[in-house]
Amino acid sequence: MNIVTIRASSLAELFDCPARWEAKHLLGMRSRSSGAAHLGTSIHASTALFDQATMDGAPISADDAAGLFVDTLYNPEHEVDWEDSGPKQVERIGLTLHSRYCADIAPTQDYVGIEVTCERLEISDLGLALTGTTDRIRRVDGELGISDLKSGARAVGSTGVAVTAGHRPQLGVYELLAEFAIGQPLTAPAEIIGLKTGAGPCVGRGEVTGARQALVGDEDNPGLLQMASRLIHGGLFYGNPKSVLCSARYCPRYPTCPYKG
Repeated sequence: MNIVTIRASSLAELFDCPARWEAKHLLGMRSRSSGAAHLGTSIHASTALFDQATMDGAPISADDAAGLFVDTLYNPEHEVDWEDSGPKQVERIGLTLHSRYCADIAPTQDYVGIEVTCERLEISDLGLALTGTTDRIRRVDGELGISDLKSGARAVGSTGVAVTAGHRPQLGVYELLAEFAIGQPLTAPAEIIGLKTGAGPCVGRGEVTGARQALVGDEDNPGLLQMASRLIHGGLFYGNPKSVLCSARYCPRYPTCPYKG
């Protein structure tokens, strides 16, 4: 069986719409990045700089780290579809979230890894190789666990807790990658750090336990990695016209897709 490489961040997209996943990750088709996605990329960059400096024993101020947010926001590596807004319109939101993360989240964390990359975790019997970067590895009561930053208009619920629904499989993949990268077991619950970009931007946290269970399955139920292998190696790249991302903005295959509504 030939080995197909999957980025951890793309697993959810594979199950949402295999046709869109194939277009982007196997056929190399591209669409412009959304403004929301680029805002998230910019916040990731500046908060990582802040946390890395702290972990290295040479802390910098939140304002100093915010400079990287601004640089990344205004100098994207790829074309960005801002629709009716632009970097100036979202700069204030991003700076607010960056500051709140640095003031409210970072001081409570004991990070042991920032942007930890796993070059390749091969699962030969499934014909898959997993790659990706885990946002953070933290120490909690002597145990290690991952922390994943998620930005979006609804990333934090009304109670101030990060929304965790739907993220379990992806967190499970990040746990596998992080364990392989550092060679140590991760036994603490996975954590999502939500960065709400919608009205009233705020930050919050939420925990997820047993994130890997859905990936590996059991005797009666195949795991999601097995299902991913079946889709990819079976060429089952069907479309999902009910996906919320079924549009020309998010899918490079949309103009010629036979499955769209």
